[in-house]
Amino acid sequence: MAKSAVFGHWFAGPFMRAMKHIPVDRKAGAAAFESAVRALKDGEVVGVFPEATISRSFTVKDLKAGAARMAIDANVPIIPAAVWGGHRVATKGHKVQLRRGVPVMVFLGEPIVPEPGEKVQPLLRRTRAAMEALLDEAQRAYPDQPAGPEDTWWLPVHLGGTAPTPEEAAVADSARAAGEGPKPAKKTLVQRVGVLLRRR
Repeated sequence: MAKSAVFGHWFAGPFMRAMKHIPVDRKAGAAAFESAVRALKDGEVVGVFPEATISRSFTVKDLKAGAARMAIDANVPIIPAAVWGGHRVATKGHKVQLRRGVPVMVFLGEPIVPEPGEKVQPLLRRTRAAMEALLDEAQRAYPDQPAGPEDTWWLPVHLGGTAPTPEEAAVADSARAAGEGPKPAKKTLVQRVGVLLRRR
């Protein structure tokens, strides 16, 4: 599942559709939810980002209820996951840096099976705890360290980095959602092609 805006992107859109991703309209997500539950009941695997957006603090954000509701409605387990290192290539507030040699680690946890009669919030709490443990494991196993004091932006505060705290990140996310945050200028097609050519 991915936000519907990605499907309209000139480059990513065709790939998203070819891979049968489910578009999510963040203001009206019922259709996406129903499509996902149907796919799960049909035996498909549905990837969900339960935080609904990238964490600026590089810690686990509060989870949205959708993933737990899907698991309960479809009677399927949740496979928790954590990704670490990808944010060094592309994340909010930083320029995309496509380069070789940046480790990206993906950790998968044990299936979290909804208990009979389990409600959404307890399942969400179990899922978040599993994600936090996986992220901690990935961060501590990561083979790279910052190149110097100016390169600590990609580490969370609790690991000595200069990323925003979870509280600071929440304030920035709220401001951006309210339309108060700075919006990056969109590149023209000529600028995007120029960037791609310079990377060759």
